[in-house]
Order: sequence, then C-alpha cells, then structure tokens
Amino acid sequence: MVTIPPMNYIAVEGRGDPNAEDEEYKAALEQLYGIAFTIKLCAKAGYTIEGYFSYVVPPLEGLWWQEGNAPIDLKDKKNFSWISMIRLPDFVQKKDFAWAVTRASQKKKKDFSKVQFFTLEEGECVQCMHTGLYDREPETIALMYSYAKEQNRIPDLTPNRRHHEIYLGDPRRCKPEKLKTVIRIPVKEG
Repeated sequence: MVTIPPMNYIAVEGRGDPNAEDEEYKAALEQLYGIAFTIKLCAKAGYTIEGYFSYVVPPLEGLWWQEGNAPIDLKDKKNFSWISMIRLPDFVQKKDFAWAVTRASQKKKKDFSKVQFFTLEEGECVQCMHTGLYDREPETIALMYSYAKEQNRIPDLTPNRRHHEIYLGDPRRCKPEKLKTVIRIPVKEG
C-alpha cells in the first residue's frame, strides 16, 4: 500500500490498441519525448528554468481504462483509452511547459498541441512490480486485488483515478520475460 502525492506530467491522451498499425500511440510517444527533451535541454536553447538541475528523463507511464471504469480487459486492446505521460521534475512550471511546446513546434516543425501539462492526484493505491510480458499482467493484478481486499480496500477506478503503469524496461531493448512494470491501482476503504 502506498500514498502517492500530486505529481505533474506531460501527457497525451488517446484511444485504441497501442500496438495498432495506425500508430496513434507511437505518435503520442514521439510528442512526449520531444517535449521531455526540450525541457531537459532548455539551457542549450538559452531558456532558464528557476531551480533547474540536470536530471534523467523519467520513464514512460500510462493510465489505462475501458468504458465503465471496471477493471480493464487486457485482451481487448482495441477498446483501450489511455493517457501516456512522463513525469516532470518539480521545478518545471506551466510557463516552462508552454515554452517547451512552442520551442519544439518551431524547431521540429511539428504540431505538439496534443501534449498537455497534467497533474495527477492518486492518493492511496496498491502497487506492485510486475516482471515479464505485458499480457501476463492479469496474474499480478489478481494478486494485487487480493492483497487490497486483505487490507480492507477495494479498487477505486474513476475518471480521476485509473489503472497506472510505469515502464522500467524498453520492450525494444529488453527480452520480454525481463520487462519490469510498476502497476498501481487506486483503492479506497471497502
């Protein structure tokens, strides 16, 4: 059980299978990383962020849901709704984000307007490290639900509290059985 404080992210919202040929998810990731690295490298562009220090861009994260806010069905990926996001350091403010969107749009000659400054307030959650294939997550999630029940908690999946994943491995560079994904599920007393 963990209690997560409010955190700021850059985020892109979309719908559909992240592995689909239409590449909406891939385009979202390109936009996120474009803004993330524009912020990280702001000093090279002559922009100063108060309190800035050199940092590593945090891992990709995702909020996932399907209609009805019930536990998601990982086998029905075409009906996923998602928010892909990258956490921002605490020193990044909305004005710095706005600068990064303008800068990236001008420099890369692309539209970055889908990227949003996003604050997530999760509160109490059950959290677990899942190792292995994404399609094997239901086994881990079942254990998490069982653990939450033992703690007198039930899932609290609402439009403001979603199934949350933090991707610690890159599926392009890691064997699938070695992938590490932090899974976080909001809960409430129940």
